[in-house]
Amino acid sequence: MKPEEIRDFDDDQIRRRIRELEEEKFRLRFRSATMELENPKLIETIRRDIARMKTILHERKRAREAEAATAAAGSTEAED
Repeated sequence: MKPEEIRDFDDDQIRRRIRELEEEKFRLRFRSATMELENPKLIETIRRDIARMKTILHERKRAREAEAATAAAGSTEAED
């Protein structure tokens, strides 16, 4: 999944998708251990998708924190 596609989702949708992918990764790892997995590269792809989603969530969190800090600094200056 491309980052642009992930950014179209809201935070709750991303978190839900991360849970789904974690479950899928678990099932694939189990199948890999029992030699039933046809495409082992799929585990790596899922792992990277999860990392992309977590990165985007973290970027959004940092942006919200920066906005809050800027707003707090602005209101403090207005009081002076």
